[in-house]
Amino acid sequence: MEEGYGLIQAGEPKAPPISLLRVPHQSNALVVAYPTFGPSTFKNNTAKMQEPYSHPKTGEMITFRAPRTSESISAVAYNFETMAKPQIFDPRWLQVGYTRKIAEGIFFNVPRDTQGNPITDEQALRSFLENGKKTNGIYLLGNGFTYAPRETFETGVQDGETFARGGLSRAMEETPGLVAKNLQSIVSKKNYPKGVNVFGWDEDSALRVASLGSDRDSDDWQLDVDGLDWDDYDGCAFGVLDVLKAPQKI
Repeated sequence: MEEGYGLIQAGEPKAPPISLLRVPHQSNALVVAYPTFGPSTFKNNTAKMQEPYSHPKTGEMITFRAPRTSESISAVAYNFETMAKPQIFDPRWLQVGYTRKIAEGIFFNVPRDTQGNPITDEQALRSFLENGKKTNGIYLLGNGFTYAPRETFETGVQDGETFARGGLSRAMEETPGLVAKNLQSIVSKKNYPKGVNVFGWDEDSALRVASLGSDRDSDDWQLDVDGLDWDDYDGCAFGVLDVLKAPQKI
């Protein structure tokens, strides 16, 4: 006689449910947690990303990873005026991703060593450039790893178009073109009539976090592009869906 008839009671979810945002990214789709993790330090936000969550449709267990700078920018560029600007940029700021600065330029999304730690040694990072190839003045070294020589960008207050065409923005956005199109859209005069203020990009031996946020102290908001963020608890970061652990269909 077959047994087991009766009600199958729904149990508690194995992990907290979390919403997802799907956006275009480099001719593909990118899925991130929404809203962002934080506000907290980038280290704390990254740790929260790696905790288990349940998929909003399937209930399957999912986790997230820290974003590359280009992924952060793609996420905020989607409906920027109605989503990221009022929810992230105006009240706080976005932790875009890791950067390592040397005298001659800026590295983004540095690779990791065999122990899984970010490579910060200057000579080791320089060695990647020896076999790298310049594309419109910057280096696209693979897997998000990029480098912008200092002669390719300006610091200080500048108009949005100058910033979007500079090497810093193009390396951050990981684009081979002459303009960082997502950042160009973000820094339009409609969003930031006072332009952009690029600061904190002096040589620094430590691994830092690039951040973007609205400067509410100016007469009209301008975009701050800060290269010195690390320990600030007011930052927000996108978690990118871990494709190795994600359901097949989103």
